[in-house]
Amino acid sequence: MRKRTNAEDAVAASTGQIKTRKIDGERDVAPASDTSDELPSSQAADDAADADARVDSMYLDTVDRSVLDFDFEQVCSISLSKNNVYACLVCGRYYQGRGKHTHAYFHSINDDHHVFINLSTLRAYILPENYEIHDRSLNDIKAAISPDYTVLSIKHIDTHCEYSRDLAGKKYRAGFVGLNRIKSNDYMNVVIQALAHIQPIRDTLLLMSDLDNQTALVQRLALLVRRVWHPKLLKAHVSPHEFVQEVVNRSKHRFRLDTQCDAFEFLTWLLNTLHLDLGGTRKRASSIIYQTFQGEIRVVSQKLEHARMRSDEDDLILLDTQNPFSEKKQPFLTLSLELPPKPLFNDDEEEGDDNMDNA
Repeated sequence: MRKRTNAEDAVAASTGQIKTRKIDGERDVAPASDTSDELPSSQAADDAADADARVDSMYLDTVDRSVLDFDFEQVCSISLSKNNVYACLVCGRYYQGRGKHTHAYFHSINDDHHVFINLSTLRAYILPENYEIHDRSLNDIKAAISPDYTVLSIKHIDTHCEYSRDLAGKKYRAGFVGLNRIKSNDYMNVVIQALAHIQPIRDTLLLMSDLDNQTALVQRLALLVRRVWHPKLLKAHVSPHEFVQEVVNRSKHRFRLDTQCDAFEFLTWLLNTLHLDLGGTRKRASSIIYQTFQGEIRVVSQKLEHARMRSDEDDLILLDTQNPFSEKKQPFLTLSLELPPKPLFNDDEEEGDDNMDNA
């Protein structure tokens, strides 16, 4: 049998295949055995797990949820960059990067703030050491950044009547939270609240799995609706800041933040824009917008032989059944109806007052 060379023995020893010992001044080679001192014991594994837990929980007591607000645009507070943005969970500010020579790295050293979370991946890190932490105590913060829903979780969302509480103990009901009025964006808020309570639209936005592949307008509307229906908000109100900014840019300043606009015009623009962004075409039911809102109206027209001017609004021009007329159906998303003028005296209220007096 060929003897091992010194080089072969060294390689085998490094891989754990053999053990070497000296007997009477000569080296003896023995095969490696599965002894307990070579494998980590259960106690060692528990100690390692405890050590990892202590490392993960380091600095977590400095997290201040009262200063966190994820409704605003996710850009670095220094470079104004939207790429690789982290939120400091101690002061709530946004900074770019986590490696050396980045704004988040310098902030962790200069201000002694160490817990950061990536706003896109939702992965938390300790800086400047730059190691990832896994702790379930941060799940509520991750849910506040990007709420997640399942088919089962929204099955009874309309019949769930229990109230929730925010960090300050204020009661609120999911789906019925206020939207901040930044300047003159109340005409947008009423449209958002209406769309958030239309079941097909709401469920589509809550369960949209390919949200990263959608346009910025769809992403921000979906995120806004998800926060409105979130049962564990940090604050009992939601700011539509990101959505409003995208509307201003997308509409080319037709709908602005500092100018009051017509809510119906905004609704019409938003439905058509969402229809195109969701891959809609001229075909019926080509998007969730058309499936939900599109209807048909029957238009009857007739050529007048003798045209005349109308004397007033009550002077109606009727169809002549003796002459031919054409009829066709046209699709529509919205119909505007003229409201009757408000009467000078409310007869119903007067009758109610009379009945109270007689009683």
